[in-house]
Amino acid sequence: MAITLPVISLVTGTDRVIGLAAKRALDIAGSAFLLLVLSPLFALLAVLVKLDSPGSAFFRQERVGLHGRTFRVVKFRTMGSDAEQRLDDLRPLNAIRGHAFKMERDPRVTRVGRFLRRTSLDELPQLWNVLRGAMSLVGPRPPLGREVAQYAVWHRRRLSMKPGMTGLWQVGARRNPEFDHWVEKDLEYIDSWSLWLDLKIIARTVPAMIRSEGR
Repeated sequence: MAITLPVISLVTGTDRVIGLAAKRALDIAGSAFLLLVLSPLFALLAVLVKLDSPGSAFFRQERVGLHGRTFRVVKFRTMGSDAEQRLDDLRPLNAIRGHAFKMERDPRVTRVGRFLRRTSLDELPQLWNVLRGAMSLVGPRPPLGREVAQYAVWHRRRLSMKPGMTGLWQVGARRNPEFDHWVEKDLEYIDSWSLWLDLKIIARTVPAMIRSEGR
């Protein structure tokens, strides 16, 4: 007999409605402002990506968001156009223990891509996802569908909040090779969420980008 596990979504918590409305207002104002101010940088980075390797300047990929709804995340392209086709050959070199993929010195990453990843500048186009409402400035890491398909039940609770451009997983667990630790940081964020926590995470993310503590 199938067992139903109730999951209370943070989005529907009556005690946090006002705070979550303020969070959405921050997302809209912050993403719109940054998209406008950073538009010259976007243009420069797009040209550099195009000059470095053939293909689009942007990389689009389907991710899983709030309540399991899918959306297309957009980033600056950091790999060659054949990156997905080469993934299966590289899986034995995965540095992550769990349902995610990451490797040191990934041969698919381009020269400009290495710089973009090191500084996290490749993430900036996700501001568009934030403005549209599919993501938030701060939230759990946005997973791939193939990762979610392998989740244990407790992993799925991280889908009870919009994924973010940054989060506790980035400022506190990014270099940890254990996938379960990433999820634990996401759940810690969900359980202790406040607008003040979002502001603190954003404040910690900016210095990390300046120090080039990227992937």
